[in-house]
Amino acid sequence: MRSTDEAGAHEARCVLVTGASRGIGRAVAVAFASAGDRVAAQYASRDADAAETLRLLPGDGHVLVRADLGEPDAAVRVADEAVAGLGRVDVLVNNAAVAPSPATRHPVATASLARWRAAWRRTLDVNLLAAADLTWCVARHLIDRGAPGHVVNVGSRGAFRGEPEFPAYGASKAALHAFGQSMAVALAPHGVAVTSVAPGFVATERQSDRLAGPDGDAVRGESPFGRVGTPEEVAAAVRYLASPEAAWASGTVLDLNGASYLRT
Repeated sequence: MRSTDEAGAHEARCVLVTGASRGIGRAVAVAFASAGDRVAAQYASRDADAAETLRLLPGDGHVLVRADLGEPDAAVRVADEAVAGLGRVDVLVNNAAVAPSPATRHPVATASLARWRAAWRRTLDVNLLAAADLTWCVARHLIDRGAPGHVVNVGSRGAFRGEPEFPAYGASKAALHAFGQSMAVALAPHGVAVTSVAPGFVATERQSDRLAGPDGDAVRGESPFGRVGTPEEVAAAVRYLASPEAAWASGTVLDLNGASYLRT
């Protein structure tokens, strides 16, 4: 790990990133590790991908935490293992999510009630309730230490524009944004800043087939830049919001969608 002198003004911190086996989560983990921080990378089941994330992290002292955040009490175990593995947690990035995919599609006009209910429960368990539990665990850890810290939630453009084929996803991200703002007010007296980012379409591994297929040009055309976002662009924003310089941004929901959707 780099010392404060070697890293300039940056003091190495301990960071818990959920959903870090690939995509945005991996990019976030790499961004923090590249700055000299130690990272606990949570993942659900992709052992090989998680091992690759760990291999890509510069420095040493990083740990993997395997857990399905949709299971009861998994969030508590993840927080406990992160603290045990790193010694403490200074930054939490709530990135893990049940994302839109053919397997999670549940439009109200065609989905059965059983599929509808399953999609809502699984999505809310992972995207919202696990993030809430992890925030509680890390916040109480910071309060007990008397230490400042940061929580950054990875939300979505879909919280604002709607997700008609994945309504549980859009609702879960809207709730995550609102939860983050509530926590920003609640935790400010304890020196803990809470922010959210709301990415648009991002070129992750999960989206590679769609971008390469017949829908690719239409997806890229949603932005006047004529492209989609990258995991590294989201990671750079997350790392900024988790910096001491961004404490005054607490309560912010930062749009990262290449002007593909403008809020009023």
